[in-house]
Amino acid sequence: MTPIDTRIFLTGATGYLGGSVLSRLIEHPTYEHTEIWVLIRPSNENKIPVFRSLGVKTVLGTYDDLDLLEDQAAHADIVFACADADNLPGAQAILKGMRKKHTKTGVQPLLIHTSGTGEQGYPSCKVTGVPNEPSGVLIDDAKGLHSTDIIYDDMNPDQIDSLPPTQPHRNVDLTILKADRDHYIKSYIILPSTVYSHAKTKLVALGVQNPRSIQIPMLIRAGLVKGQGGVVGKGENIWPNVHIDDVSDLFIVVYENALSGKAAHGHEGFYFGENGEHKMYDISKAIAQALHELGKGKSPEPEPFTEDDYEHFGRSSLEYLGTNSRCRGRRGRLLGWKPKYTTENMLKSIKFEAEYVIRHEKA
Repeated sequence: MTPIDTRIFLTGATGYLGGSVLSRLIEHPTYEHTEIWVLIRPSNENKIPVFRSLGVKTVLGTYDDLDLLEDQAAHADIVFACADADNLPGAQAILKGMRKKHTKTGVQPLLIHTSGTGEQGYPSCKVTGVPNEPSGVLIDDAKGLHSTDIIYDDMNPDQIDSLPPTQPHRNVDLTILKADRDHYIKSYIILPSTVYSHAKTKLVALGVQNPRSIQIPMLIRAGLVKGQGGVVGKGENIWPNVHIDDVSDLFIVVYENALSGKAAHGHEGFYFGENGEHKMYDISKAIAQALHELGKGKSPEPEPFTEDDYEHFGRSSLEYLGTNSRCRGRRGRLLGWKPKYTTENMLKSIKFEAEYVIRHEKA
C-alpha cells in the first residue's frame, strides 16, 4: 500500500465549485499520498458509491452537524471549505477541530476557504427556488444605476481590512483571520467573482456534481419569466468574471504553494479569482439577443425590469444583480496562476446557457 502523508477534508464536493476543485485534487500528483474525505448531504447519499469508486472517503452530514465538522477538521492536515461561506457556526466548528489538530501535533493545518467578491450567491428566487448562497464581500447597492471607481487589489491587504464587518462573508472571513493570527492554522481565502461556463469534470461526467453556475442562468430565467431579456436599472454596474476552469486552477495553485510554504496566508492570504470585468448591461444585452433569437424574447435589446418583475421574481434577487464588485487578482498570478478565458469568452457562452435553461428548466 502507498503510505498516506496528508489527509484532506473538503466540503461542497457535489457543488459547482467544490466538485471542480475535488476533480483537480483527484487528478493531482499528490493524490497518491493523500486521503481525501468529503462531506455529503443526506439528500445526495445515493452519490456516495461514485466517490468511493474514485478512492474518496465520505461522511454524511451538513454544516448544521457541528460535532461532525469539528471531528473531521481535527483529523485533517488541510481543509478545503467550498460550501456555505456565510455559515459562521460551521466555520467555527471547523476551526475548533483544526485547533485540536494543532494542539496534538504542533503543526498548523491549512485552511483554504472560499469567500467571494460577489458572484457566490443570492437570496432564494421566488420563481425557481434557487437556494440561498452567500453574497459577496465587495458588493455595494448601486441598483444598476452607476459604476464605481473602487477597485480592490488582493496585494493591498490594508485596503481589504477597510471592509466593514457587516459586508456579506466578512464575519466568517474575520473569524478565520483571527485563527491565523492565533497561530493554530494558516488561512488562504479565495474569492471567486462571476464564475461562468459549464463544468466539464470527471465528477460531472459521473453524474455527481452540479455543472452550472448561478448568476447568468438566474438572469436568463428572469428574462424568460418576463418574456424579454431584462436589465437591472441601466446595467451600469461592473463585475469581474472568471471561467470555472480558471478559478479551479487558482485553488490548486494556492494549494501547491501553501504546501511549499510560498503562498502568503492570514492578513496577506486573500486571492481574488478574476480575469477581466464587464458591465452588467453587456450580459443583459447578450441574454436579450439570445432569447430573441430563440423565440423567447420580443427584442434583442434588454428592457429594464419593472416593479412587477421585481415582485414576481424577487426584489433582492434582481437588485443583487445591480451591485458593483470590482477587484484585481494579482497575488495568485504571482504564484503562477495563468487564467486563459476572458470576458469575450463569457459573453460568447451565454447563448448556450440560454439554450440549456430553455431545454432543461421550466421558467
